[in-house]
Amino acid sequence: MAAERVLPASPNWYCSRCSDVCGAGRLFGFGARTSVYLLEIGAAPAFHGELVGHTERVSGFTFCRYPGQSNFCASSSDDGAVKIWDTQTLTVVTEHMLHQNTISALHWSSHVKDLVVSGDEKGVVICYWHNRNDSQQFFPEPRTIFCLTCSPHHENLVAIGYKDGMVVIIDISRKREVIHRLRGHDDEIHSLAWCPVPGEDVLFSRQEELQEADVPDGDPVQEAAVIKGCYLASGSKDQTIRIWSCAKGRGMITLKLPTLKRRSGGADPAVKERIWLTVHWPCGHPTEIVSSCFGGELLLWDLSQSGKRKWTLLGSSSEGQNHTRIVFNLCSVRAHERQLLLSISMDRDVKCWDLTTLDCCWTLPSLGGFVYSLAFSPVDTGCLAIGVGDSMIRVWNTLSMSNTYDVKTFWQGIKSKVTALSWHPSKEGCLAFGTDDGKVGVYDTYSSNIKNKPPQISSSYHKKTVYTLAWGPPTPPLSFGGDGDRPSVTLYSCAGEGIVLQHNPWKLSEEANDINKVIRDTNSVKHKLPARTEISWKPDGKILALGNEDGSIEIFQAPNLKLLCTIQQHHKLINAIRWHHEHGTQPELSYMVASGSINAIIYVHNLKSVIESSSKTPVTITEPFRTLVGHTAKITSLAWSPHHEGRLASACYDGTAQVWDVLKEDPLFNYRGHRGRLLCIQWSPVDPDSVYTGADDFCVHKWLPSKQEYTRPPQGKKSIDLEKKRSLQLKPKAKKKKKPMGKVPAKQDVSNTVNGGEIVDSLLDENGISDHEVEKESQEFSDKICLEVSKEVQRTCSVSDLPKSFTNHKTTPVRRDHPKEKPVPDASAKRRKPRAILPISTSMDQRSKDELHQDCLILATCLRSKGPNEGLAQGTQDHVHLGMFTDRATLYRMMEVEGKNHLENGHSELFQQLMLWKGDMKGILQSAAERGELTDQLVAISPMAGYRAWVWTVEAFAKQLCFQEQYVKAASHLLSIHKVYEALELLKTNNFYREAIVIAKARLRPEDPVLKDLYTNWAALLEKDGHYSTAAKCYLGAASPYDAVKVLAKKGDIASLKTAAELAHIVGEKDLATSFSFRCAQEFLSVRNWVGAQEVLQKQESLMGQRLVFCLNELLCKCLSERNPTERKSSFLPCYHNWAVRNQGSFLELVSEVWRSVFGVNTAEGARNVFEQLHSIEYPPATSNTHPKQLLFHISHDLTLAALSHETSSWDEAVKAILGAVTRSYDAGNFTLMQEICSLVVPKGCDYLRGNLDSTNIQSMAACGSLEGFVAYALLYDLWWNLPKDSLVLVQAVLHSVLCPSERTAVDQSDLTANSCPEETVNHTAAEVEENLPSANHNNARTENMLTGSLSDLGERQLKLNGCKVLLSEEHAALQNTQKDISEVQQTLADMIRQHQRNNLQETIKDGMQESKIHVGSEIEPDRMGPPSNQSHCKVAAKEPVSLPELMKRLTEANQKLAEFPETLKVFPFPDVLECGFVILHIGSQCPTALNPELQQQALDLVRKYDKAEIYEKIRRRFLT
Repeated sequence: MAAERVLPASPNWYCSRCSDVCGAGRLFGFGARTSVYLLEIGAAPAFHGELVGHTERVSGFTFCRYPGQSNFCASSSDDGAVKIWDTQTLTVVTEHMLHQNTISALHWSSHVKDLVVSGDEKGVVICYWHNRNDSQQFFPEPRTIFCLTCSPHHENLVAIGYKDGMVVIIDISRKREVIHRLRGHDDEIHSLAWCPVPGEDVLFSRQEELQEADVPDGDPVQEAAVIKGCYLASGSKDQTIRIWSCAKGRGMITLKLPTLKRRSGGADPAVKERIWLTVHWPCGHPTEIVSSCFGGELLLWDLSQSGKRKWTLLGSSSEGQNHTRIVFNLCSVRAHERQLLLSISMDRDVKCWDLTTLDCCWTLPSLGGFVYSLAFSPVDTGCLAIGVGDSMIRVWNTLSMSNTYDVKTFWQGIKSKVTALSWHPSKEGCLAFGTDDGKVGVYDTYSSNIKNKPPQISSSYHKKTVYTLAWGPPTPPLSFGGDGDRPSVTLYSCAGEGIVLQHNPWKLSEEANDINKVIRDTNSVKHKLPARTEISWKPDGKILALGNEDGSIEIFQAPNLKLLCTIQQHHKLINAIRWHHEHGTQPELSYMVASGSINAIIYVHNLKSVIESSSKTPVTITEPFRTLVGHTAKITSLAWSPHHEGRLASACYDGTAQVWDVLKEDPLFNYRGHRGRLLCIQWSPVDPDSVYTGADDFCVHKWLPSKQEYTRPPQGKKSIDLEKKRSLQLKPKAKKKKKPMGKVPAKQDVSNTVNGGEIVDSLLDENGISDHEVEKESQEFSDKICLEVSKEVQRTCSVSDLPKSFTNHKTTPVRRDHPKEKPVPDASAKRRKPRAILPISTSMDQRSKDELHQDCLILATCLRSKGPNEGLAQGTQDHVHLGMFTDRATLYRMMEVEGKNHLENGHSELFQQLMLWKGDMKGILQSAAERGELTDQLVAISPMAGYRAWVWTVEAFAKQLCFQEQYVKAASHLLSIHKVYEALELLKTNNFYREAIVIAKARLRPEDPVLKDLYTNWAALLEKDGHYSTAAKCYLGAASPYDAVKVLAKKGDIASLKTAAELAHIVGEKDLATSFSFRCAQEFLSVRNWVGAQEVLQKQESLMGQRLVFCLNELLCKCLSERNPTERKSSFLPCYHNWAVRNQGSFLELVSEVWRSVFGVNTAEGARNVFEQLHSIEYPPATSNTHPKQLLFHISHDLTLAALSHETSSWDEAVKAILGAVTRSYDAGNFTLMQEICSLVVPKGCDYLRGNLDSTNIQSMAACGSLEGFVAYALLYDLWWNLPKDSLVLVQAVLHSVLCPSERTAVDQSDLTANSCPEETVNHTAAEVEENLPSANHNNARTENMLTGSLSDLGERQLKLNGCKVLLSEEHAALQNTQKDISEVQQTLADMIRQHQRNNLQETIKDGMQESKIHVGSEIEPDRMGPPSNQSHCKVAAKEPVSLPELMKRLTEANQKLAEFPETLKVFPFPDVLECGFVILHIGSQCPTALNPELQQQALDLVRKYDKAEIYEKIRRRFLT
């Protein structure tokens, strides 16, 4: 289902017609980025839908105004397409790609129902009749079209406005004539509007106005073309509005925009530079016209008044109604008996105006960037803060009754993308924000909005993007001092450089504290701490969770941040961590923490035992409490429902949001309304059926989980389809060289931006496009450029032949192939003659003989003169080439002339040689350095000028090489003058770490800290790029083996984990070696390679217990595969050990024999030590969603404990361990596996175990009784499934009415009775029974064989049925009945509390408007957060309402009754007694002779006594009537 409410993307800027309203007055549409958003017009805007299909910015949008065709609309885009849409189905009807250039104007004819007219930036106009797929092309002027509009009175007239200020009216009929060229404007025509009434007698025109504004047409007016005159209005960037007469072809009225003073002071001097003048002529108002003004104001002009033009300001009745920036589009419609005007502006607001009262009816805010963060205020309920990439914060009052979109905007002091938000937990209106440039600040949303107060900014900036903000208790040093000397809560910020800073909200000007320092001091950490990526405080403020870049999660205890445990689960960067709320009926759920990372799996851990334990050393957790699988991309945000227990919402890069039942690991609802990747999610604090999500489609959606069509994220083809939809969003264009910005960006100046928001080039980083994808897109772009050039050449050729071109065509343009270029010979292959160093002198010697003779005479005269210097200087003015034959001064003059000639011709090296000959080394070097023309040769000879000159030259050459990006060569030259550290810094800065390390190792002392810094920095870079092996070597070189092991295991595959474990063992990191060895063994287990798993485990002595678990798991899997050879085969072939054992005895004896012979577990003491090691490991309880391999491994762990207890004769522990294995398979819904375990472990029943137990140990005896119950339970169903052949038909006939435990999903009896709808359970169970009929038939071969065997014997059948008598336990039946009563009362109480909350909310809004009441009433329906079956299937007969005191009385009585039962009875699970009774009665009805009458009567008595639930209603009607 579509979203309930939407904050859409901002309308596109600088478009002449990017919004329109349909003639029926029902829908308003506007182009935003690559889509068109449709709104339903009413007392408040409502989201109707989105038109998705363009791949680039939408540049035009228009509705069809033809009667009966209002559901059709058209849009144009920078991708060159014009699409025709049906707004009822939100699909494309047809499209064309006839334009060869960017489309700049679009309009739908009012007279022809299928005619769409469009114009582009090269002046081409195309008329397209979509019904007959016909088109006509016009080229009236070779100018850039800015706008066009079709006449509402003449079907063939189209007015066109150009960039240079000209307005042209053309006839698109067969005449193909230019009717008028209207000249008068001096700048861009932004908008055109026809008078809604035909004729030119509606306005009073005066002679002086005509003299002032009369601009004759360049061509004679063709009267025959205009049947009847009509007025046309135009708005231009020259700040004037002109009214033109189509009959006379001249301007009639000129309106000059007034300069309005803003309420805050004088006019903004920059406003006039940024002007967009749009005009609109409302229907039915021939003497009134609406226009925009400089600063976003709207003016209503009265054209009928004489004298000074009078205008009226819209929204002047109260402050804050007007737009705050320029308005781009206006359109009007008559709806709800009112004339409404709709406007879109650069301030990102869509406004609706009443033209009668001139007041604003409603405002719809929009967003100009990615929605990075959502946060609900814990104090001001329903106040939602939105962090957007357009450098603004929105605060949305979602509970406002007077205004559905009551949004305040904050922008002061931000100046960057808002990536993180967090409300103060107790101070009203205090909102912390973090930005993309590392800024952290605090806004007072109340005083800032009233007094225009800027936020407080922290003096400590992060180096990279702020990921997360969180308010929490102070930690050292802010935790020191009394309560009055320090804040109760401080602000924590986590950013991209991997650190968490603690800011003092009282003194943000002080330096923030890095909490890593506290962590190091408290926990004595010596190794490198991981980079932090997420922070989350437990709601009680006592526990802090930090997510890390390597995928680990560390849990710390406040205030000193003592490390309690490390969760090693994700192995990839953590994106989200959320603690469960504390206000539920189950306090233990508050210890649950959910986490999501770059991989698509969500893990939930229950940390109750870790937090409450008093362990002095931190533990490592590798098993989750629950695993939520379904998403197909990285998890970006998580949110627990404050209204439910164990209900989680997740946002993902796969474009969907998912609601989960965490305890059951079930996906409940999936939302797919966004057109991009989801970035944040929040649950409404008021409505349990409302979730808010933000995405990179620039939108915030409010949606109802209960109304969603899907239950889980898309997989396979659906996921691909969603990716295709998202790919239709704006694609990044190739980067262009920056040009100096002019005054104001006109339409063409903003082609690199969308909505004035985030720059398209930056989307490469925003969207996380990989290098491979970038290369692919750049290749596509280059191909596209080639195609465009080809098209441009073709278009230019065709257009140039038609001065007033009117071409008619139906075909698309034909591509021309480029002519093949001829190979050019390589000119460089020829040897070139070296250039002359003295070309002028040489050329002078090649003149005529007379001139050469004259040179000799001049030279002789100069040499014989009385004053040689003066004479030479005067005599050789025009004969510089004679300088080599006279004195030195003349020679220098000759060399100067030659040198200038070389410089003018670009031969600086020849000039340098001349200077070298002259001996001016310093001059050479200084001149070359200034021009950036130093060379290796100059540097080599620079010592001739002295040591200082040489050093200076080398430094200058190094700088020159850096500008040329030759960093390695620059570093080498710095080394030549012994500047080692400068060379290393240069290489490090430009990421030449390999070269820098070689130099540092060769030139510096081994203990120099620079070397370690190089290693660690290079390792961090390599780790970020995924080169983990090289990064590990760097950490080893930096003497950080701990970090080397961690980074080596980051990839998480078998080879990496195995190497990491071996490396940890070598360097002495025993804990890491143990952890990674176990993880590697689990990976081997996932591919059924037990041999490889044992090889890894045997290298770690501390993993002896796990070796035994893997051994038992191997034997168990082997036995199960042999007993059930028809089971579905795995994709991996098993790799078993060739253990030589006797196949006699029980399964546990077989295991013990292997342990003794292979693993050396020969003594009771050794077994006891291993038991203590394994007994401390606890795995979470199983559910129906637990993976089979994980389930088998956990069962193997339980059975290993049982086998070890058997070895040490600890029979009480053995019974509990076997019971744990049996109940684990039962809880997972795998009944067949439970039967197999019972037959393997206790093939002869539990008598042997009971005989070895201490009869005085009540707890052990109770555990044994529970185990006997499950063994009998398995036997009972085996008897039922193996009835005699003559009764099999009857079994199939009644199977649908009997509760079968096969593949059960209930965990225990409390879970079964906790369901609020019993009849739902009946239907659900019946469906499961039908689904699992093949599972029962799967045993047909075994069944038929057994029918011919011992089970066919009536006596043995009776004996086995008598063994099931243990299932008919009176005590357990009473206990289960009491638990059902308690669960029923608790569910009723929860429903009453939710109803009470809804009633309170309705009382707070009862004074609102009636329309708002209706709107809210549709949102606050009875609790819809349950599964759909709660509403559709729970059709139980209506019960009389029960008062709260009566319910509390029932609950108290039931709890007292429950307390009377012995604890041993409540600790251990037991099969459902009533269920077993019904099965026994059914077997008796099918085989009367096999059932003991006494047993049958006992079952009947129990069922009659305790059967109250509707779940057994169908069965009861059969057996008890």
